[in-house]
Amino acid sequence: MEIRYAGGPTAVLEIGGVRLLTDPTFDAAGDYPIGNRALRKTAASAFGADEVGPVDAVLLSHDQHPDNLDRSGRAYLASAPLVLSTGAAAERLGEPVRALPNWTSVEVGGVRVTGVPAQHGPDGTEHLVGEVTGFVLAGEGLPTVYVSGDNASLDVVRAVAGRVGPVDVAVLFAGGARTPLIDGYLTLTSADAVTAAEILGARHVVPLHFEHWAHFTQGRETLEKAFEGYGDRLRLLAPGERTELG
Repeated sequence: MEIRYAGGPTAVLEIGGVRLLTDPTFDAAGDYPIGNRALRKTAASAFGADEVGPVDAVLLSHDQHPDNLDRSGRAYLASAPLVLSTGAAAERLGEPVRALPNWTSVEVGGVRVTGVPAQHGPDGTEHLVGEVTGFVLAGEGLPTVYVSGDNASLDVVRAVAGRVGPVDVAVLFAGGARTPLIDGYLTLTSADAVTAAEILGARHVVPLHFEHWAHFTQGRETLEKAFEGYGDRLRLLAPGERTELG
């Protein structure tokens, strides 16, 4: 398996000859409106949509926030053969977006992609933040990979671990995101990312979505400190960097 990190929540995953793209965000730095406020992007992605190359599917955790799907990302979806996401995203965006309900699966090449729960904030905030999903990738002779999406709940991680067992790679959206709309974290903190990795029994951890947006309260330094002792089990990539995971 190989992962190439673009920035924010965006990465190219290659597993078993299948190429997958997570939450496409390729716009420049700047302010991006959401309702009557805006989210500030502080740095552009390391590479653009034109450098991604063909993919077999896009794994879209949700479509309602510009830090997970921006204007360039929406344009990219039109050229994708398949986009797997929430039911709400499928209704709003239409083809080629397909809903992947929790615990249902679809085969993409030789990779089985299963939708799993995600909770984008504290308990009881779903009506404010909207529907979100995560993914588990697996297949014959392939590593098992958990892609958290924008999940802030360790109980959700426990539910996933209880269904799929230990994972080889945990791709965790961290950063401890916060906004004035919600009293609490919208994504995992660095400490919670460590706990999530332990719950999942992950052999490798690849953090995403921990930098390049002003509403993140934690980042690279806190992740490095929290994962001290993990050695090369932690793959904290620089923008544009790729890593191979056996």
